[in-house]
Order: sequence, then C-alpha cells, then structure tokens
Amino acid sequence: MAGRLGFSLSTPRFFSSRGVQVAILAAFFFAATALVMRLPGWPLIDYRAFDYLSTIGAAPLAKDGPIIVAIDEPSLAEINVQWPWPRSLHARLISQLRAAGAKVIGIDIIFSEPSTPAEDEALAAALGPDVVLAGDETLVTSDQADQFIRVMPLQMFSDRLALTGIASVGLHRDGVLREMPGYDDGFAAMVATAAGVDAELPRPGSLIQVLGGPRTYPTVSYYQALDPENFLPPHIFKDRIVIVGLSLQTAPSIEKGGADAFPTSYTVHTGKLLAGAEVQATIFDNLRLKTAVAEAGSPGRQVLLLAAVLAAAALVWRGTGWRTVAVGAAAIAVLFFGSYVMLRFGRIFVSPMAASLAFAGIAAAQATLDYAQERKNRRQIMRAFSQYLAPALVDQLARDPSRLKLGGEKRELSILFCDVRGFTTIAEQLKEDPQQLTMLINRLLTPLSEIVLSHGGTIDKYIGDCLMAFWNAPLDDPAHAIHAVSAALDMLHSMQALNDQLKAEAQATGRTHYPLEIGIGINTGECVVGNMGSTSRFDYSALGDPVNLAARLEGASKAYGVPLLLGARTAQAVHPYLAVFELDRITVKGKREEVPVSTAFRQGSEGAQKAHDEFLAARYRGDIGAQRALAPILIRDIPALSAYYGQALQPPAET
Repeated sequence: MAGRLGFSLSTPRFFSSRGVQVAILAAFFFAATALVMRLPGWPLIDYRAFDYLSTIGAAPLAKDGPIIVAIDEPSLAEINVQWPWPRSLHARLISQLRAAGAKVIGIDIIFSEPSTPAEDEALAAALGPDVVLAGDETLVTSDQADQFIRVMPLQMFSDRLALTGIASVGLHRDGVLREMPGYDDGFAAMVATAAGVDAELPRPGSLIQVLGGPRTYPTVSYYQALDPENFLPPHIFKDRIVIVGLSLQTAPSIEKGGADAFPTSYTVHTGKLLAGAEVQATIFDNLRLKTAVAEAGSPGRQVLLLAAVLAAAALVWRGTGWRTVAVGAAAIAVLFFGSYVMLRFGRIFVSPMAASLAFAGIAAAQATLDYAQERKNRRQIMRAFSQYLAPALVDQLARDPSRLKLGGEKRELSILFCDVRGFTTIAEQLKEDPQQLTMLINRLLTPLSEIVLSHGGTIDKYIGDCLMAFWNAPLDDPAHAIHAVSAALDMLHSMQALNDQLKAEAQATGRTHYPLEIGIGINTGECVVGNMGSTSRFDYSALGDPVNLAARLEGASKAYGVPLLLGARTAQAVHPYLAVFELDRITVKGKREEVPVSTAFRQGSEGAQKAHDEFLAARYRGDIGAQRALAPILIRDIPALSAYYGQALQPPAET
C-alpha cells in the first residue's frame, strides 16, 4: 500500500524484484548447505537419518539364516570352566554341530596363541573345510608410520583346510557399526565361501541393513549345542549356517559396553549392543541376500540438494503464510519418504537431511523477510494513515492490509467539505503577520480533524482553510452518513469553545481577535476512491459527482443562512436519528432535475417540524404571504434557522 505522502511499500531497491530476492536466497542456501555437507561432523547427521530409516519396516529374518551358538552366562555357569575354555571343548562342539547336520560352522574366536599341544591338536583334528576361524586386523599408529597388523589363527589350524576370515569391523566416528567390512577375506564372506553361496562384495562404503536388535537371530547356548539331542529340538542345525561367539547379556547397554558387542543402527530403538556373532550373521545375510545399502555419491546428493532448493524457491516465490508451513512440512515429509523408498526398494541411501535443511532454511528465511516487510508495511500504513484515519481504523488496516485496495474502486461514500467563512477577509487583515495566520488555521483545523477521526472518517486533504473528508473507505462503515453528520454537528459545536480560547489569548497578548465560523456540506453517493495521482506521487482520494455536489453544498450553506447543508441521500439516511429540515431544491450541474437540500440538528419538535413543512410548501409554491406569516413563529421555535426564515421577511429585491 502507498499513502498520500508518496512513500512506497515495495521491497528495497536492492531487492526490487521478489524473484531476485528469492533467487539470491536460494543460491545462498545451496552454497551454504553444500559447504556444511563437507564438514567432518555432517556425515554423522546423515548416518543418524539412516539409522531411523533403515530400521523402519525392515524385512523379516530369512528362515534359512544363520543360527547363533552363544557363549553366554548360562554356558559359563553350566560348563564352569575358566575362560578361555579348553580347545578340546571347541573341538567337541564342532563335532556335535557337524553330526547334527550343520552346513558351515563359523567360530568367531581368534586362536592366535598356542595353548597345550594336546588341546591344540584336539581342535586341529576337528577342523575341516566346513569350519571358518576368525582373524583380526588392527591399525597400529606410531610416530614413524601407521601400519595394519593381522592376527591369524595358528598355522596348524590352517593346515587342516579350515578357512580364516577377518572378523574386524569398522565403526563410524560416533562409535556405531554401520559399514560393511571391506575385506575380500572377511569372516562373513569366508562363511559364504564355505557354504558355496554366491556372495559378491558390495562396493566400498556400503551400509549394513540391520534386521533387528539383540537375539533377533535364533540363538542357543553353547552348553546346549554340546548336547543337542537332550537340549534342543531335532534337526535344528540341519543344513544351517552356525556362528559361534560371545553373547553376554550382563553388559547389554551402550553405557556399560561389553566384550565383542557393538552399537548398530537398531541401537537407537533399543539402546542395546549387538553381539559380534550376531553382527557376523547380519553381514552374512547382507552378502547372500544382497541387502547391503549403497550410499549415494556426491553428485546424487548435490542433485537432490538443488532440487530441494528449486522447490523451496518455487514455494515462496509468490509469498509466504500458513500454507507455506503446511506445504513445507509436506515437502520435507516427501523428502524423507523418498529417501526411505530408495533405501528400502533401491538399496541406495540418499540422505534427506541436507535437502531438508536447505528447503526449511529457504522457507524460514523468506518467511522471516516477508514478516519483517509486513511489519515495515504496517508501520508505514500506520504512519501514513494515522494523520487521516481514526486510530481504531489504522489498527484494523495494520492488522489486515488486504482490506485496503490499492487503485480505484467504486464505493458509496459520505463526503464532507468544511470551509472557513470570511477567510479571505481574515487573510487580508493578517497579511503582515503570516505566522499568526498559519497558527490560526492550525488551531482551527486541529480540533476539526480530531473530530473527523473520532467519528471514523478519512481525511482526504486540506485545501488552504478547507478540509475534505469522507466515510466508508478504506474500511466498511454501514452507518457512514450518520457518522459524517454527527461529526459535522460536533465540529460546529466545537467552534464556540475555540473562539472563546482565541479571544482570551488575543486579549492577553493585545492582538485583534478574529472570530472563526465554518460552513459544512455533506453529500452521499457512489464515488471512485483509491490512490490517485502519478506513478511517483499519489493521494488516497475520492472522485465523482457526489464529491462535487458536497463542495457546492458547503458553498451554498451560507446562502441559506445555515452552517450545515446536506444532500438528499445523506438527509434520507440520517432522518430516523436526527431532526432533518429540508430547505430547498437545487439543480446539480450537468443534470436537469432538482435535488432537495437539508440541514440537521440533534433535536427537534414535531410541532416545529410540521410548521416548517408548511413553510417549505409555501416556498415551493411561491406563496410569499404564507411564508411571512409562518416565519416569525418558526424563528421563535427554531432559532437556529432564523436567518433562513428571515429571508422571507426581507422586502423583495428591486428589478
């Protein structure tokens, strides 16, 4: 909106176009988010999103998956032998599992150091190509160099055709196991080789699809597997992959830690660690079922980021509001859902975090800018219209600027013109004292303007000593005619107090007192109201025949000896609430028919109204005698119209 002072509510010159502003904002967030994605800690945010998305609706565990033989607390108690257990015990377990039909036996225990010859020979005798032993690879860092050191089982075990797989796993910086091992001879990969499973290693950096928390895989205790006929259902190990390893429940939480136990993506739900044997079983299933998740490369992430930035720019291109919040939330939900669909069905993880951050950032930043611009607009509206509108109306406009239509619109208005009587004479007398003349006009127009505003009017303009105002714009006012006439009556009433003040001040300073009188014309009709002027400066004003008639009524009021003259539609609107007296019929410029003009007072008597109607009928008939007979009575009963009635007592003008 723009007001009469010629200010502009458009965006600042630097952002002369909203499109430029949105484009700059989009470019900034694209570049800033792309840089943030390069920070060392950002991948952990993406991985946290992976933790949640990869564990929603995970595929059920395959029925032919591995079985875990857990070295757990019941086994420690039942076997009652100090750890590490004798290797002959592991040999006995291998024999029992092989006899029970196990297809492959993976032992997630590193036998890198010799024990007693008898124990080592007992284990070696039980080994074969269906057994996979665990090895380890460790990074040793020193001031001179960093080197990887492999710890492998004793050569005597390898000589018995047992396979060896590296059981080491890598953790992300937050200590969570998510990444598939990159070893060609990894433990799970070697289990797959021993089982004859075609398990192609995923590309480096692929992520593990975790199938559940602790004890998701079928698990039996070590001591039970030593005697499956008595402790376990028949054929439980038939043609199954068996993985043996630690699975202690006394240290199941992240806070307490635990031997050979790791936090995984599922830990965000359970807070529990996953035993190493179950980790290897999960990796094995990822290999054989090809469920490992590939992480999207940098180009893919950049494309998604660009798409999110463009979508956000399109969303805020025309404006922001509550729909922006709703659509923005839906768009971010779509990003997460799309990421989930790609992960679940495409086995590709495209993190939605950076794209969501950029999308939300653009929407929030533009909404903030729009809010600031709206606040600025409201302040400008209040500054511009507080001089011309009542404070209550200014507040309504500030809260809802859409109620003010810029440009022209047709509305029924009640227009008021107020002029000082005899101002030319006063100005001539004060031509040597322009400051006093200016002070006098200001002292007059200030209370008159305040009265207009207090009745909900809009001050259109000041033309020297003349004030123009109207009602029913820019905000609706169903009782605009009543409010306009009420304001006029209060303006006339205020003149006595103002003149008393001016007279007292003039006497105190030895100046001449110039009494002030005003004339007011009010008319109601359909006008065009809006911002009128040039492209560089314009006023909020009204145009139309009703405006011209209101100005004529103000000038004609002096001829009828009254300070207030109303048009026909104004008089008709206020007649039920005020005492309205029709005075004459005049011909409007440009039209042939005559229209009645009236004046109004706060109160009047029915008897006086009846006598006035008779006087008016005689005036219209040209019956001078009847007018002269009624005039003295009406002057007595309606002294405010004495000048009007007194015209009938004047001798006829000479021709």
